[in-house]
Amino acid sequence: MTTQKERTVIVTGAAQGIGYAIAQSFIRNGDFVAIFDLNEEAAKSAAGELGNSKGYQVNVADEESVKAAVEKVIMERGTVDVLVNNAGVQFISPVEDFPEEKWDLVVDVILKGTFLTTKHVLPAMKKQRKGRIITISSGHGRRPDAYKSAYVAAKYAQIGFTNVTAMETAQFGITANSILPGPTRTELIEKQLPKLAEQDGTTIEEALNHHILGKQWMKRLLEPSEIAATALFLASEGAASITGEAIGVTGGE
Repeated sequence: MTTQKERTVIVTGAAQGIGYAIAQSFIRNGDFVAIFDLNEEAAKSAAGELGNSKGYQVNVADEESVKAAVEKVIMERGTVDVLVNNAGVQFISPVEDFPEEKWDLVVDVILKGTFLTTKHVLPAMKKQRKGRIITISSGHGRRPDAYKSAYVAAKYAQIGFTNVTAMETAQFGITANSILPGPTRTELIEKQLPKLAEQDGTTIEEALNHHILGKQWMKRLLEPSEIAATALFLASEGAASITGEAIGVTGGE
């Protein structure tokens, strides 16, 4: 999709799921990927499987951890060309029962993590007057769902933050866009279903249809590779004038 030389791409939360698929797509495109993940062993294992990548232990909610990791990537690679903000976490509970520490965890990883990684790659991108920032929000960034108040709040906010970044950096050859995946076949979804069923007093299949697939037109889980293909396009020369957009990859909803 791109004819330029090998780029340096940071993907957060890339040891599994959508992040892993995104890293794989960029590597197949001829790019180098820095895999940022809280689990160092998983990050290094993913890098070993994928090739042309390196795993870094990073807590995206901690500024010193992010700053040190980005500086290390730049020292080793010279710059950062693409950032994909993908790291996320979920906790399911009714609002009145939602533990404050779980709220802070979800919002810090998703929203603060997006802010910190973006903040620390921007100087390198501005210096070279070129860069791509891609934030993996969610279909829940425009449509709420029960028991996911922290997640939905953070996903809505990611889009607003990304659009401000797009506005501030448009004159530097940098684009910033959000991708809003619909229900995707990941471990996160698989772990949600029993809890959703418990909250509703239903079966797992009923929870899948009600919470995950109920409003989707295609009535199927998306594959991580479908989200990755959109990320790869947004990082390509063909998307050079697309910025400040929130692109749904939802299967219709």
